[in-house]
Amino acid sequence: MLIDEMRKDLSVKGRNGISFLLSASVIWLIITIIFMQSIEIAQKNILMLFSTGLMFPLSVGVSYILKADWKFETNALGSLGLYLNLAQLIYFPILFWSMIKSPHDAIMIFAIITGAHLFTYGWLYYAKPYYIAAPIIAVGMMFLGLYTTTNNLWLIPFSMVGLLFMLSMALNMSYRKLVKRI
Repeated sequence: MLIDEMRKDLSVKGRNGISFLLSASVIWLIITIIFMQSIEIAQKNILMLFSTGLMFPLSVGVSYILKADWKFETNALGSLGLYLNLAQLIYFPILFWSMIKSPHDAIMIFAIITGAHLFTYGWLYYAKPYYIAAPIIAVGMMFLGLYTTTNNLWLIPFSMVGLLFMLSMALNMSYRKLVKRI
C-alpha cells in the first residue's frame, strides 16, 4: 500500500479523527463551565488539567458510536497518530510555567497548544480543514487571550468549543467527499 493510500485509509476508517474532536469539544465545554465558576484561578487551572483525563475514554466511546476506527491496527501509519498527539505534551512545561507564574494566561496557552497540535493531522488524515483550523485557532486564542479580562476567561474555552465543532463539521464534509471519490 502506498503512503497516500494509507493516509486515505486512515481518513475513511477513522472518519478524519472527528471522534477525538467531538470529545475535545465536550471537554472544552466542561472547561468553560469550570471557568464560569467563582473559584480561585489556581483551582480552575487544576480542574482544567484534570478534565483532560476524560479525553481518551470519551474518544473511544464516540468512536464506537460513529463506527470509527481509533486503533488502526492494520495500517502502518496508525501509531503515528498517537505520536502526533503525544507531541503536544512536550509543550506542557510552558503550560505549567504559566499556571505558576501567570495563572490567568494558562487557559490561553492551553488553547493555543491544543489548536496548534492539530496542524499535523492535516497530513495524517489527508484533510485540509486541519491545515486551515490549526493556525486560526492558535492565533485566534492568542488574540482572545490578550484582550479577555480576568472575569471573562470563560470566553476562551467557549470559543474553543465553537471552533472545534466547526472543524468537526468541515472534516465531516471532507470525509464525505473522500468516500464518494473512493
